[in-house]
Amino acid sequence: MGMSAATILRGPGEVAAMSWDVIKMAFTTKFRGREFVEQAWFVASVTLMPTILVSIPFGAVIALQVGSLTGQLGAQSFAGATAVLATVREAAPIAAALIIAGAAGSAICSDLAARKMREEIDAMEVLGINPIARLVVPRALATVCVAVLMNGIVITAGIAGGYYFTVIVQGGSAGAFLSSFTALATLPDIYVSMVKAASFGFLAAIVGAYKGLGAKGGPSGVGRAVNESVILAFMLLFALNSIITALYFQFVPQSGL
Repeated sequence: MGMSAATILRGPGEVAAMSWDVIKMAFTTKFRGREFVEQAWFVASVTLMPTILVSIPFGAVIALQVGSLTGQLGAQSFAGATAVLATVREAAPIAAALIIAGAAGSAICSDLAARKMREEIDAMEVLGINPIARLVVPRALATVCVAVLMNGIVITAGIAGGYYFTVIVQGGSAGAFLSSFTALATLPDIYVSMVKAASFGFLAAIVGAYKGLGAKGGPSGVGRAVNESVILAFMLLFALNSIITALYFQFVPQSGL
């Protein structure tokens, strides 16, 4: 029984330890600009199109659902603001994070797992090169950077989608959309959205790297590691999202009307 508990706790403990190592090394080791730019470009290239394609229907569905609900409540003038707030606070970071975890996290995992199978990681350690500082840190920083940028794209698309469906499709008032939005939304909403996106991007990269560096068992082990990394990243992202949202509502006063 003690063994199973230790096994269950080992994974999250090792992920936390790797996260701390990466944060520490980001400030104490040489910044690898070229690797950072290459990784950021790669992560952006695999996530940009899916993010845009997901964000437009995401914004549209939220706008339609909220528009219908506010219509039933007789608060049609707040439809736009509510849809945009939902996108900024929750939908945008989650949409960006799921794509980053699914595309970028799995790519990081497969790359590092393949290096592990080819014994490149062991060779680096023999040469005295820390694989976390050399490979994981630039990938984690690049993923954080791209996640924040993707979050901005989803917010922009969500606001545009909310405006289109509230004002043009459902015949709402453009003035009411804009004035209610500024009445309800505050700058901390954007800040917490960006903090979420950065945290999710970092977590996705760390989980991908952790599973990749721990891969065993030849080519099939690479596939298994990628599969596990995506599932684990999704579970951790939703857990982290709940914690950040709960803390945000606890500590940041919400503006009312």
